[in-house]
Amino acid sequence: MRRVIGAVFVSLDGVMQAPGGPEEDRTGGFDLGGWLFSYFDEAGGRRIDALFSQPFDLLLGRRTYDIFAAYWPFVEGEDAALGARFDRAGKYVLTRGAQPLSWANSHRLTGLDGLAEVKREEGPDLIIQGSSTLYPQLLAAGLIDRLILMTFPVVLGGGKRLFGEGAPPRSMRMVEHEVTPRGVVIATYEPDGPIEPGDFGAATTPSPAEWERRARVAAGTW
Repeated sequence: MRRVIGAVFVSLDGVMQAPGGPEEDRTGGFDLGGWLFSYFDEAGGRRIDALFSQPFDLLLGRRTYDIFAAYWPFVEGEDAALGARFDRAGKYVLTRGAQPLSWANSHRLTGLDGLAEVKREEGPDLIIQGSSTLYPQLLAAGLIDRLILMTFPVVLGGGKRLFGEGAPPRSMRMVEHEVTPRGVVIATYEPDGPIEPGDFGAATTPSPAEWERRARVAAGTW
């Protein structure tokens, strides 16, 4: 069975929109595209190289697919080798739209059932790049096997977030971590079941002030 691995560049406040350049994705008036550039270092580069050094396929949302399809088949210079690997890889695009997927080795998936079927096949792992809209639905369906978060020391204040609206509550277990010289935290997580809430104050009888506060909460006047 294949794994689905999300590899994400993310800010401290959870924004993952347009890390690579100003024109990557201006949706919603986002004007801080390229925020990753000043913080990327050799250690981060080695982590990316390791991720794509083994056989892989890509799992993408439609907008990230459009960004990649307009860049990677045409890239030159030091990124040409990675562009060639992206060309050879299968590109699985989760979309309900009917627009052409003209990039070589592209495959349309119209729903999560199709993705689950692809996961059951023999083949390389499926790596998610970008594609913020995929994460809530994949997490809810139990289709994410691993998250590699590269968290950069920057607060963006707004933009598309990794776990936006609709993300279900889940517990995650850290399996690897590293801090680069530029302060980027690279942490790898795997799903670890439901959240199990507790109560640090369970052994203490609530004070009259606490009962009053709870009553105001219940009445909507807190």
